[in-house]
Amino acid sequence: MTTFQYSLAFFVLMAVIVARDAANVTYDGRSLIIDGQHKILFSGSIHYTRSTPQMWPSLIAKAKSGGIDVIDTYVFWNIHEPQQGQFDFSGRRDIVKFIKEVKAHGLYVCLRIGPFIQGEWSYGGLPFWLHNVQGIVFRTDNEPFKYHMKRYAQMIVKLMKSENLYASQGGPIILSQIENEYGMVARAFRQDGKSYVKWAAKLAVELDTGVPWVMCKQDDAPDPLVGFYVCPAMWLICHFPLLNPFFEFSSCFYGASG
Repeated sequence: MTTFQYSLAFFVLMAVIVARDAANVTYDGRSLIIDGQHKILFSGSIHYTRSTPQMWPSLIAKAKSGGIDVIDTYVFWNIHEPQQGQFDFSGRRDIVKFIKEVKAHGLYVCLRIGPFIQGEWSYGGLPFWLHNVQGIVFRTDNEPFKYHMKRYAQMIVKLMKSENLYASQGGPIILSQIENEYGMVARAFRQDGKSYVKWAAKLAVELDTGVPWVMCKQDDAPDPLVGFYVCPAMWLICHFPLLNPFFEFSSCFYGASG
């Protein structure tokens, strides 16, 4: 065989392997459905930036031994793009390495990309340079903010796809989240807030991750996004004690409440 034929054969083989491992993730009023099976899953938060890569295997293993099925994490925009257009995914910022470590332990991932994350994190995860963008108003139907939010979200999703990290590609990510706890501030923005939520939902769908999208504390999330607020019928939020300074062990129970 020629070098080209070997390369083509390898590409086809890898495509077959990815297709074989890919999972179909959907949901109904009872729970998530993975490959046709209803799943009751417990999720714990490990924020990769709050620890070091050397600590990740131990933290993830402890979570698994405690009965966790899904690791959820925010994506921290302000540490990945501290200066506009300058990106950093090294060291404790290496989210790809972190997600692959989760997969190696046989767990799923819920990726909460924000861009606003709250999480008791500086500026809610928004990079400080956004403050200097002319005409910007954060988290509303504002063109400068939406431009930068869309660019950021596309960049993160493109990175995940390039590493085959979504369940639809054979990866561990079974859920994605856009925005965070917007229902707590939406009224302040009135109609612009409603327009922004619809726009954010449309953006998420267009990113085409192959897995469901959710909005946290957004019980009126536009279809097909799943919205939950405290303890809705589909997403029952529970909280466990903080186990150590690096491991936020708040938990989500993905299933029916009754």
